[in-house]
Amino acid sequence: MRFTITREDLLRPLSLVAGVVERRQTLPVLSNVLLEVRDTQLALTGTDLEVELIGRTAPHHVDEPGSATVPARKLMDICKSLPERTDITFTLEEGRAVLRAGRSRFTLSTLPVAEFPNIEGSQSDTTLTLTRGTLKHLIDATSFAMAQQDVRYYLNGMLLEFGHHLVRTVATDGHRLAVCARSAEVDVEPSQKLIVPRKGILELARLLDGSDEPVELTIGGTHLRAQTGDFTFTSKLVDGKFPDYERVVPRGGDKVVIAERGELRQVLSRTAILSNEKYRGVRLNLEEHNLRVTANNPEQEEAEENVAIEYEGDTLEVGFNVGYLVDVLGVLDADRVQMTLSDPNSSALLEEPGGGDAMYVVMPMRL
Repeated sequence: MRFTITREDLLRPLSLVAGVVERRQTLPVLSNVLLEVRDTQLALTGTDLEVELIGRTAPHHVDEPGSATVPARKLMDICKSLPERTDITFTLEEGRAVLRAGRSRFTLSTLPVAEFPNIEGSQSDTTLTLTRGTLKHLIDATSFAMAQQDVRYYLNGMLLEFGHHLVRTVATDGHRLAVCARSAEVDVEPSQKLIVPRKGILELARLLDGSDEPVELTIGGTHLRAQTGDFTFTSKLVDGKFPDYERVVPRGGDKVVIAERGELRQVLSRTAILSNEKYRGVRLNLEEHNLRVTANNPEQEEAEENVAIEYEGDTLEVGFNVGYLVDVLGVLDADRVQMTLSDPNSSALLEEPGGGDAMYVVMPMRL
């Protein structure tokens, strides 16, 4: 195995592929990245058995095809530390990988290629195509609400729903819910629902941009595969039943508030400074044309802010975790936000005024 490649051509796919590789592994070979060089192409593969990412790039020239596995982090750190536009020559010598760049030389250990696992796709696959921009928007609008290490393992991921000309993403951690739907040139009958684990969603998002370039999704019984540009991403699916999110969305709230999104976000962020560090609760006092936001903490410190709003109706006092509200206001696209409430014990519904393609539900807190 021997090939030559520029630092930049190697670093871009390597940095994405190495992101999949966990620092602590049960199998030593999972700390490595698999390099496979053929006629005019170098493929790099990283996996943690749940998520697999293959990146492809073109070497300057290939003297001898072959394959090897080398430590992912060390290879990436070496590439990052080399000067820009350096040519790197990669050879396999006596079971070790040798990198030569200018007057530098690095020898890395390898592990047998046969030990490197690959995630097999299943046969009963459904294939559909979206644009990168559509999928990125759906993920960005909802991913913040995924649970992190919940015992309800099916919450540690995102629900993807494909139907008749519609794609929907849903995430919840039990305290808040994010739903985003967009029409798309897909037609899946009957509609399919799959839960992609948190790490899979975050790695997939790194491959996406706002462009109209296509992403080909292949849905198998136990896996989701995405092909875009030079990358093939595969993730195992979470085997579980996602909660019925439709039942969680509050209906019939009679108190509709419209506020400037940016201003409200700043007010909440400032008030949060003096909230209880553990519970992060703030009180919202709803009055005609005014929203009073207050917070206090065990040190007897207090914050109070007032913000002008569009609202005519009865007064209401309700408590929320301020972090949940700030997260929603951070991902909403619109300049203004509409909040629908009914009473102090009911969840708030946040969305664009008049409703957009995303809606957010935040549960109240007792303060």
